[in-house]
This record gives sequence, structure tokens and C-alpha cells, in this order.
Amino acid sequence: MRIAYIINSVEGGGAALPVPSITKVLREGGAEVRIYALTRRDGRAIAPMEASGLEVIVREGAETDHFAALGWLDSRITQDRPTHIWTSLTRATLLGQLVGLRRRLPVVSWQHAAYLKPANRRLLRLLQPLSRLWIGDSDAVTRLTAERLKVPAARLMQWPIFRADASAPTARPWRPGETVRIGSLGRLHPVKGFDVLIDALARLPTDTPRPTVVIAGEGSERAALDQRARSAGVAVDLAGYSDDPHTFLAGLHLYVQPSRSEGLCVAAHEAMQAGLPVVASAVGQLPYSIADRRSGLTVPPGDPDALAAALAALLREPSRLETMGRQARADVLDRFSPDRFREAGFAILDRMRWF
Repeated sequence: MRIAYIINSVEGGGAALPVPSITKVLREGGAEVRIYALTRRDGRAIAPMEASGLEVIVREGAETDHFAALGWLDSRITQDRPTHIWTSLTRATLLGQLVGLRRRLPVVSWQHAAYLKPANRRLLRLLQPLSRLWIGDSDAVTRLTAERLKVPAARLMQWPIFRADASAPTARPWRPGETVRIGSLGRLHPVKGFDVLIDALARLPTDTPRPTVVIAGEGSERAALDQRARSAGVAVDLAGYSDDPHTFLAGLHLYVQPSRSEGLCVAAHEAMQAGLPVVASAVGQLPYSIADRRSGLTVPPGDPDALAAALAALLREPSRLETMGRQARADVLDRFSPDRFREAGFAILDRMRWF
């Protein structure tokens, strides 16, 4: 089995982040895998992919030149002669489906996003029969894929993209007298809701102990977020992109994920793995993974008042953080264990061998 694994870009984070872990299982199952990226963006995902032994082929093109990208992909697939096409995210899926149809190759398609633009949703629903198998990356996305794309159960499987690592660094628990250190990881993009976090911090009751807040990430919203924080009188450290998220997380006491939309959200699960309680928007996989009041708290997305109340509750009783963090770590190490991750991948490979 020779798999052409097509992704939108090799940007650091997002759907490219778990590619080494996913492809390791595919290769352990006997498949050869080659990565095809339709555009580069920041290119930060290339190094970890190559370090895992993957060949990464990147098209030097834009994000909207779809016809040029289709021609490039068709040429590469014709030249490299894979036996299967594997796609991730909307653009890669639509172009991969068209190439698969033309070259008579079976297509397997990931779904990662809990939110789809209306046009993309219509296109994916129209072309969904072109993928032999669909894979949801979480409980939430698998359910949404069945509902909105009308994918029948016989062609839908689930493979959570987070693989827990018990050896990852763990956070040192909060101790009396310390300032609570709150952090978050992610692109500085409206979907991540960091503006909501800033507004929530500005609305903390006056009797609430003030935390230290750091956001690790880069993106187009940096200037706007910095200005918003200054205007609100809130101290937020926009620390830039972190190439060592495990160490970053180990330096926190509490993790917050204020997103407006998510699929699985690897960063929040890595925070739980580090032994951190998580306060998160109830979107995507997050309400499935966070045992409310035991390992964290969930709030409605886009609601700074609810987020402020959740943060205030924990800041007033920081002694709860250690117990909640231990529960969070135990939950993810069990639910997303390497054995379960591998079994899910092997089950998909078994299906693919019958295509």
C-alpha cells in the first residue's frame, strides 16, 4: 500500500501537527507514506515530519489558486503512482477527490473541523461519495460528519488524532503564595477566541487574585490583540510561537482554550496530559474530554462573562488546581493511550486493504 497523504499546508500546529504520529502507525501497518502539501505557509511542520522519516513534497503556490494546485497534484500523483489517496481538511479533500476520480484511486478523507464554511459544506456533501472512507478525528467531528455530509455509518470511522505520551513533562502544582500562571497555545486568529479571553480577564471581579497570563502563538491578530489588552488594562504576554509546547505547558498552573470553534484541539489535550486543569469553550471534542468540575470547566463559546466567572472560581480556590490537573492527566492517558491510537489506525488500514 502506497499512500499519498495530502494536506493543505505545512504550517506549524493545526492538522499538520499530528501527522508524524498518524503516519507512524500507517507505516507500522505496512504502508509507504509520502506527504504532499498544497502550500507552505510558515513551513514549521516540515522539520518534525522529516525527522520522523517522511518525505515531504511542498508546492510553492498560494492558498486560492485551486486550478494550479489541482494540476500540480494530478501531475505528482501520476508520476509517483500511489495506490491510495489520503486527504486532510477541505481544500486537500476536494482536490484529492478529483484526482482520485480521474486516476481511479480510492480516497480516504479526514474531517477535522467542527465548523465548515457554507460553501465548503455544500461542496463536501455533494462530493462525499468520491471518498471510499471518511474519518472523524473526534467524537464531535465524527457525529457532525454523519449529520452534515450525510456520510453513511458503513463509510465512517473514527481515529482521534491525539496520542497521549506518559513521558511528556508535567506541570509543577501551584503552591500557596504563588501567582497563578494561566496559559494558552494557538494561532492568533479570531477562531481561537483570544479576544474573548482578554475581555474575560478585564471582567474578573475586583476581589479575584490577579493571574499571570501568557499566550504562545503567532498570527494576523497579534496587533489587534495587543491593542485590545492595552485598552482593557489587562496584562497579557503574547509570547510568540513556541517550538517546545510541552515545556511551555509544564510552566503553567491552569490552561484556557477560549475557542469559538474546534475539532479535537490537540493543545488542550496536551495541557491535560501535562496535568493541567482546563477551562475551555464547549466546542468540538472539548466537552467530551473535560469532566466538568473534575478535570476542568467548560463555558459557552464567545461568552466573556461566563469565562470570567469560571476563571474567578478557580483563582479564588487555586488549591483545587492540583487535584483537577491529576484527574485531567489520568483521563487523557487512559482515553488516548498509544495502544488505542494504534488500534484505531490499524482498523482503518484493514478497511483500506479491501478497496
